[in-house]
Amino acid sequence: MQTNTKMITKRRLGIAGIAAAALLVLILGIVFLARGFGGGSDEEADMPRDYAYGTVVADNGMELHYLRAHPSNIGLAIVHNNVAAAPYYGINGGFFYQAALLSIAVVNDVPVNGQPGQYGSGAANAKYARGTLVWDGALGRFSVQVVRRATEIEVTDRSRFWAQGGISMSLDRGETWAEQAAAEAAPLADQDCLRSAAVYDGEGNLYLVVSATKGTLAAFREAIVGNIGDGKLVNGVFLDGDGSSQLRSREAKLSGDGRQVVQMITLLK
Repeated sequence: MQTNTKMITKRRLGIAGIAAAALLVLILGIVFLARGFGGGSDEEADMPRDYAYGTVVADNGMELHYLRAHPSNIGLAIVHNNVAAAPYYGINGGFFYQAALLSIAVVNDVPVNGQPGQYGSGAANAKYARGTLVWDGALGRFSVQVVRRATEIEVTDRSRFWAQGGISMSLDRGETWAEQAAAEAAPLADQDCLRSAAVYDGEGNLYLVVSATKGTLAAFREAIVGNIGDGKLVNGVFLDGDGSSQLRSREAKLSGDGRQVVQMITLLK
């Protein structure tokens, strides 16, 4: 009788153990699936937070999304990926063709996509002298310099700067801005396209701006001037546009037309 009781007790304990193990597996499975369907919440938790996100629809109908950050929180990275799927927060950078970067992208005088003399390394604005946004870390000051090569950029300390090539926005030139953009061969200026830009204000804030709706270069510029920076913008550059206009942040993901880009302007922290 005692033997039967002991056997029954062991069976019950075994069944209880199996049930507990099954419950644990079920719980772990639910957690795993929740993380997967939630878009990688752990990854988002580890991404930068030292920025401000905003979105606005301008009077001309252009929908803008922007990331505001201090220039010391900015990096330039090669991704060869769609920005919305890249492992960074930020927006698309300069012009490119296949794997070659056709706009200046240098950090502390080092091009981000190869050696200084190499085609497509980011050491030059291909074919044209173009507006290049320069952060002089020694002075704590922005400028837009129209240059062909990174070696022409004027900074205080060549080990403390970054520079991103694009097309001059000429916010200081009034109605003649379009002439300068044309001189720099701004592509698709009069066509309705998605647009990207990097602009700065008088307080040293950088705004990385991407449109979610299409418009001409003039409409995009008008939308930025009227809605970004509380009327304190100083200058900036247009970046690559059309399907390359892409953004990733905790709050929004804009993938353009889904294409992969070569380079990003990234948030570091």
